[in-house]
Amino acid sequence: MGQEGVGVDLETSLGYLLKEASSALRAAMEEVLRPLGMSVTHYSCLELLAQRPGLSNSELARGAFVTRQTMNVLLQALERDGYVTRPEQAPVGKALPTRLTPSGRRSLEKASAAVRSVEARMLAGLTGPEQAEAFRILQSMVRSLRGS
Repeated sequence: MGQEGVGVDLETSLGYLLKEASSALRAAMEEVLRPLGMSVTHYSCLELLAQRPGLSNSELARGAFVTRQTMNVLLQALERDGYVTRPEQAPVGKALPTRLTPSGRRSLEKASAAVRSVEARMLAGLTGPEQAEAFRILQSMVRSLRGS
């Protein structure tokens, strides 16, 4: 018996292509962030905090797609290096709200410009309407997979 119908044809699999695109995007982002002394996770954490100050370790971990333990190690390093501040004690419950420092904001500005350049390069071959359609299609895929 042959292997027909078994597995996924990687040449035509949209899921595989999405994973390949995600991997290529991450590699390009790491490349432009490395000279700034950052990783993609480091950048993601700062970007999340700029948009939603006071997020907890757990919220940051979810937003950056890493474990709570990984985020906790990163936050300790960011706090030690002066990019973020956290209170000694949680104002409510156990969560320590994290905020960017002025140094963290300056670092984020440089990183954001680098990441925008990667995204512009990624989208360079698409027209405005094609970009909007790609965005809509990807949002639809995420909603379908999450069942929302």
